Amino acid sequence: METDETGQGPIDEEDARLKSLDERLAQAHIVEADRTGSRHKAPDKGYSLGNRVLADLIAGVGGGALFGWLFDRWVGTSPWGLIVLLFLGMAVAFRNIIRISSGRSE
Repeated sequence: METDETGQGPIDEEDARLKSLDERLAQAHIVEADRTGSRHKAPDKGYSLGNRVLADLIAGVGGGALFGWLFDRWVGTSPWGLIVLLFLGMAVAFRNIIRISSGRSE
């Protein structure tokens, strides 16, 4: 007699009770998905675009501020490098946001 990989007992044909249980569970999942309206729901494109806009805004402003601060520390032009690169980062962020929003709608 052959045992399964855990050594627990003999390997038999799939138990009819387990097969029946799997079928009933699959049917219950389908019924619940139909009831809640979540069956094969595609991810929300607006949510992902919002996340992309937020990431561009944070990265533009944060990156400009960081590079401005580092430039000021290196050259000694405090606070002008920070101010200039902060506004440059904001401009780049807004340009990216405008580019995202004016993209082709699907």
